Amino acid sequence: MPLRTAAPVPLAEAWPAFAHAVEAIRAVQAHDGGIPDPAAHPAARAAVEEIRAVLPAASAELPHDAEYLAAVDADLARWAESGFPEPDFLDSLVAFRPELAREDGLRHLVLFPMYTQNGSTDRLLEAVLLEVVWPDFVAELEATAYGNPMFVPVRFLAFTGGYDTNSAVLFPETVSIAGRPVPPFTWGAIFADREAARFRRVVREAAAITRLDLPEDAARLLGDQALAERVFVMWDLIHDRSHMRGDLPFDPFMIKQRMPYFLYSLEELRCDLTAFREAVRLAGDETTDETTRDHARLVQHAVLFDRIFRFPLTGGRTRNYDGLGGQLLFAWLHQRRALHWTDTRLAIEWEALPGAVLALSDAIDELYWRSIDRPKTAHWLAAYELVRSVLAPHPASAWARGLPDEVLAGAPRGYTDAVLDDEFPLSMFYEALGRKLGDPIESTRGITA
Repeated sequence: MPLRTAAPVPLAEAWPAFAHAVEAIRAVQAHDGGIPDPAAHPAARAAVEEIRAVLPAASAELPHDAEYLAAVDADLARWAESGFPEPDFLDSLVAFRPELAREDGLRHLVLFPMYTQNGSTDRLLEAVLLEVVWPDFVAELEATAYGNPMFVPVRFLAFTGGYDTNSAVLFPETVSIAGRPVPPFTWGAIFADREAARFRRVVREAAAITRLDLPEDAARLLGDQALAERVFVMWDLIHDRSHMRGDLPFDPFMIKQRMPYFLYSLEELRCDLTAFREAVRLAGDETTDETTRDHARLVQHAVLFDRIFRFPLTGGRTRNYDGLGGQLLFAWLHQRRALHWTDTRLAIEWEALPGAVLALSDAIDELYWRSIDRPKTAHWLAAYELVRSVLAPHPASAWARGLPDEVLAGAPRGYTDAVLDDEFPLSMFYEALGRKLGDPIESTRGITA
């Protein structure tokens, strides 16, 4: 893709040919990243040499990445020389350490064979030019109250095809290392510009469709991309660290386990509502500087509107755990009369809203605290009852009718198998909203600032 900024960037002149060479390799790779067709090898080797020819200049322009780029060069050469099997880029993965220099505006050239979450499941070669987003107030928060040394917020400058998608993350676990032992991961990058841009587009459209009167702060957030990026960085900083904090009855990174998808919904929502809770606290803390308090007020709007507008209608209806979390928040607020849909107009009780949101946070925290003393499947059943107390299950749900004894007495896998792909379907409100908001949501694919 072309460069997404008018500002001077590393490799500005070399990027088009560099990206073209990467795309040429992507076109002949298989699902695991290898190139199985020997007839494609000569052209692939030529493309590898084109890529490698740019790396010395990249190292000169990005001296903080010199060790990493040297490792990339060696990994590329070894991959080509060995006949393009499943790629092994462990050495370059270990050498890339963006968390060691979180400086606002610091740039990196990233080149890995990898899959892109919410993008492609194929481990194809990807190139990304990016820069770090690290405002002073976030640096202060991270250094004091919200330590999160692995968190690296970034924005796109340019990218290849795997990121012309809905993917907004760069995680080391997505990189192909050909089955070698997985190293300890020390960083995770989130593209704040994509998060902010799609939030602004979708929420602006949703507010117009539902005739929601936005408060001045929310309107300001929707009108300012740079401000929205900083707000998302603050939200993500607190959300990310929350996965490892609290009364946790299980490994919080449940996505690596085979569990009913509504548990992922509750975990992601728990972390978002923890960020909301901390934002409420910081916004009301007179000892905190005004910049932090202002962004904390805006974090509350970001969590609310992204969750109730974009999340429920983004993606399909097959185990859409983020979608379910958004549905749950909307219904919870509606049933507590902090949110109204009356005369085809959406209205929010702004004074009552924080308390209602925090009550849902409390309910999830209570579920987790009690489940420390429960067997795994008993926790699953309790979690289902929490969701079911707010959202109507599918009429054909085996869980809603009550799982048969042979499932209850069997292995956990039977519980998971009994969950419908769309266990909690969209409400009539969301079905109608989706018909009007679907195109704006789809238009955010590949969006940047």
